[in-house]
Amino acid sequence: MSTLLDILLRLTLWILLAPLLPGIINQVKAWVAGRRGPPVLQLYYDLSRLWRKSVVMSTLASPGFVAGPAVAWVALVGAAILLPIGPFGGGLSFKGDVILLVYLLAVARFCTTWAAMETGSAFEGMGAAREVSYAVLTEAALITAILALSVESGSVALDRMLALSAGTGAVLLAAGLFAVLLAENCRVPFDDPNTHLELTMIHEVMVLDHSGPPLAVILHGAALKLLLFAVLLSEAVLPMGRMSPLAATAALVGAVGAVTIGVGLVESLLARFAFRRVPLLLTIAFLLCLFALLLAWKGGPA
Repeated sequence: MSTLLDILLRLTLWILLAPLLPGIINQVKAWVAGRRGPPVLQLYYDLSRLWRKSVVMSTLASPGFVAGPAVAWVALVGAAILLPIGPFGGGLSFKGDVILLVYLLAVARFCTTWAAMETGSAFEGMGAAREVSYAVLTEAALITAILALSVESGSVALDRMLALSAGTGAVLLAAGLFAVLLAENCRVPFDDPNTHLELTMIHEVMVLDHSGPPLAVILHGAALKLLLFAVLLSEAVLPMGRMSPLAATAALVGAVGAVTIGVGLVESLLARFAFRRVPLLLTIAFLLCLFALLLAWKGGPA
């Protein structure tokens, strides 16, 4: 009973806090640009409005058009529950749970791509192709970062892997994971979430035909994925296991806030890269994680 209650509390925490991060990013971008910007809670208002709207579907779409976003959201929630929250550990911790985390993230991407292609739209198919092509390199960098943490900790359980910092390769790993975070969440310089030109869209073009509750699920899932990667990046660098519970909680909140502000600053100060330059940047992210892996392997388990 206590385990079920713990999972429900974690689930509530992840669901309620996720839409806050895009609002903070928009406020940072507005501050840099010298304008007022939307409220921090704007995504909460948008989700509430979308849940009250009806669904408009293409005549070509099958039930997978609606099931895809739902399954993707459930996969992201499952990944979030597996991820430890500072000193409180993971909701369902077991040996090898990091492998399940990677697969759940892959399932979420597959279902989102599947739903995009259900409409038979050439634009959405183009966005889905770009999303998958980027994923080839981002997943390689993510898996390499996980291997570095596993070698450093001598474990394949998230609780143990994220209890200690990445050691001498922490800076390299942080830089690589931050680039992965930007790519996985379709942020500048990989994608522009505010663009309205279909020829340059990636993630946004994949959800053009969604409306109502399915679109709300997609938007919330995107915010949840951003929070998940921010927490993963923070815990991969900070030595949570060596802090007191209060200090670890404060450090995690501060680190997630710093990552969120960093995303906003990157979007304010950088332009979107041309498509031909994106693979090079993702390759650099992979190499940073690879060098962190080599440093962890040379140093041995902590």
